[in-house]
Amino acid sequence: SLVVLFGATAGAYGAKLGSDERELILLVWQVVDLQSKQVGTLHKSLVKADNLDLSDQCREVSGLTPEGLSKAEPLDRVLQQFSQLVSSDLKGLGRSSYTLCSDGQLLIRQVLHPETSKKNILLSDCFYSFYDLRKEFHTCYPSSATVKDQTIKTMAEYLGLGTDETEEDFGVWQVKTMVAIIFSMLSEGCNYIFTEPETVKYKYQTAYFGLCYFSVLSSSKSETVDSETVIRARGLPWQSSDQDIARFFKGLNIAKGGVALCLNAQGRRNGEALVRFVDSEQRDLALERHKHHMGSRYIEVYKATGEEFLKIAGGTSNEVAQFLSKENQVIIRMRGLPFTATQEDVLGFLGPECPVTGGKEGLLFVKYPDGRPTGDAFVLFSCEEYAQNALKKHKEILGKRYIELFRSTAAEVQQVVLNRYMSTPLIPTLPTPIIPVIPPPYTIAAGSIRDCVRLRGLPYTAGIDDILEFMGDATGDIKPHGVHMVLNQQGRPSGDAFIQMKSADKAFLVAQKCHKKMMKDRYVEVFQCSGEEMNFVLMGGTLNRSGLSPPPCKLPCLSPPAYAAFQTAAVIPAEAALYQPQALLPTTRTPQASTAAPPAVTYYPAQAAQLYMNYTAYYPSPPVSPTTVGYIAAPPGAVAAAAAATATHTPLLPQPGALVRMQGLPYNTGMKEILSFFQGYQYAPDDYNGLIQLSDQARSVLQAPKEWVCL
Repeated sequence: SLVVLFGATAGAYGAKLGSDERELILLVWQVVDLQSKQVGTLHKSLVKADNLDLSDQCREVSGLTPEGLSKAEPLDRVLQQFSQLVSSDLKGLGRSSYTLCSDGQLLIRQVLHPETSKKNILLSDCFYSFYDLRKEFHTCYPSSATVKDQTIKTMAEYLGLGTDETEEDFGVWQVKTMVAIIFSMLSEGCNYIFTEPETVKYKYQTAYFGLCYFSVLSSSKSETVDSETVIRARGLPWQSSDQDIARFFKGLNIAKGGVALCLNAQGRRNGEALVRFVDSEQRDLALERHKHHMGSRYIEVYKATGEEFLKIAGGTSNEVAQFLSKENQVIIRMRGLPFTATQEDVLGFLGPECPVTGGKEGLLFVKYPDGRPTGDAFVLFSCEEYAQNALKKHKEILGKRYIELFRSTAAEVQQVVLNRYMSTPLIPTLPTPIIPVIPPPYTIAAGSIRDCVRLRGLPYTAGIDDILEFMGDATGDIKPHGVHMVLNQQGRPSGDAFIQMKSADKAFLVAQKCHKKMMKDRYVEVFQCSGEEMNFVLMGGTLNRSGLSPPPCKLPCLSPPAYAAFQTAAVIPAEAALYQPQALLPTTRTPQASTAAPPAVTYYPAQAAQLYMNYTAYYPSPPVSPTTVGYIAAPPGAVAAAAAATATHTPLLPQPGALVRMQGLPYNTGMKEILSFFQGYQYAPDDYNGLIQLSDQARSVLQAPKEWVCL
């Protein structure tokens, strides 16, 4: 038997059903016996929604009113009545089992499952299997319209069914017409058999994706994750787990192990996740949940690629593979462990009330590449009860430190253990220059004059044109190349921008006029600031009520990260370690007249990767072409060295290994301490006199005779 089901929400209707997150207000159904071709009683039930504000389309199409819905039963009671009435009708027809049949996927996947999940209503098993009448109709009649273009009306017209939609109540006509279509498919000319229903997964299944991914790569390059099945969810609460994300997409089938939480450079969740679905149809339905809510936060949903998913979810470590080889385990992440903590310490901390799967084998400590502990660990538990007991120990003391415990995922284990401290990022996040980098004639302002304004709270989709429109008449007072968009560590808009005005008075007027003015659907705060403050933020620092905070320090790693965004012919990043800090951040200099000026070199310090130097977009002012990345003027020595290297076609440095980089120096370290540290090693200062600006005293120390030490 089939139970033909039709429903409507308080919002959008038709192809957009469920996309606006509105509640269900109507259910209509009828039992159909496929063998005897008999039908049960047609039932129509109104549903009382929490929000009775109906959309104009809903009022027009359904004819329902808030007054009528206010007297209806809530959803949980309606679903109970549905089960009871269906059972009664089946008994009258001499049947016991049934499968739902709906007009398309939306009612089941996009309305019923998400709403009942949010309201903590338990759906019966019948709602996890259903027939999509549109697909079944197209299979029975291949010459009909495509599944995407099918509607109840077009299917009825194709069969020549003479039904008038205006003669029946809303919902009743739809169900009666669907029953007539089913009987036509069962007629002698077709003898159609309903055999393969659509299914909704009961729960999300975790899995280790790394071994599968790398075996695929080694066997066939053509076998990859289909980009048409992957989305990126953004704006997630930081404590969200893979199960929380699966619940957000309730009703859609996520692939096994298809949730990968993204981490920032410090190994913490950044509010994003990549989700892989079983097919493109499920992915398209997921995109319709853009800006749906998880708690009080709305979640943005965008398309992503299979390559991005693999970079987050893949892994090759044997240690990780062995740890994650046990399926259907609950993973808990521990953070803040003492560096001296052992496996016995962790097991003792958790106690007998939450036994770890496999004892010591269920523990995985996270370490730096040099083997030092990071203070993080992952723990496996065989059931939800043990995991909940462990989470109750959140912020309890181990040794002299409190320990944080969070839910985790297999993908997070792989990212933290394998990629957190590697020399290259998982996904290059800094944008690649769109045009060749050229030496702009303008420099970023410096000084204490408050001739700049800061825009805070910009929409993440805002661009240069949006800012110029926001500024209105004040656009004419912006300096050439004076609009600077600030990006975050992931290379995405941070919601901040700085604008250089022609004078402090102009900046003051703009701040007064535009403060809390609306841009799209958000109000934007506008503050007056100085060029010095702007410069500081553009170099990776932060500007807040407490004053200036220095750029973040990179966590210990073996080698500095290398971003594709810096690989330009005019860039010389490797030599940045040679310059003293005052050479890296020179003050604005007045150009000196010269008959033969040396060639200009656009210069990026190697520390840009460590400092997460903020990306800057410049407002172009004809006839000057815009630049794409903020630059620091190279010291004169670098210009001369680059020119000489270009002329002779020889490397700037005499031989590989001639330089060493020191990382982790105390902040008060001076030249004397560094020389003392390398006491006994031979230097070659003459090779770098053109690059390092040394005082006479330092040069005499460097040029003093040294002796070689054999290692």
